[in-house]
Amino acid sequence: MAEPVIRAMDEKKAVPVERARGATIEVLLGAADGAPRFATRRFTIAPGGRIPCHRHDQIEHEQVVLEGSMVLGLDDRVVEVSAGDCLLIPAGVAHWYENRGLLPVRFLCMVPLTDTYQTEWLEPPAE
Repeated sequence: MAEPVIRAMDEKKAVPVERARGATIEVLLGAADGAPRFATRRFTIAPGGRIPCHRHDQIEHEQVVLEGSMVLGLDDRVVEVSAGDCLLIPAGVAHWYENRGLLPVRFLCMVPLTDTYQTEWLEPPAE
């Protein structure tokens, strides 16, 4: 049986998001912490930042916007979300993120842990 883990969110180091501009990710809780089924990550997107369009055929995303607002593409839809909004991005839905505001946006993203986590990039890297 795994031991409980309690820590402050700022104990993890942010690393750049692959292929993104002005975006970082922190794995707050995951396999390295003994979590058997889910990973909780925190993303930060700076003003002008963008995570290019991509999809995961087998993985859903559950997200909670903590701070700021951003524009989000979901297949053919474009929506604006802000602090307090919760999202479910089903497996296979193409999605992208862009911070068009003046303040950073931060959101939590929970995904199931799996050995088959694959990302299909549908746009070139953000520059």
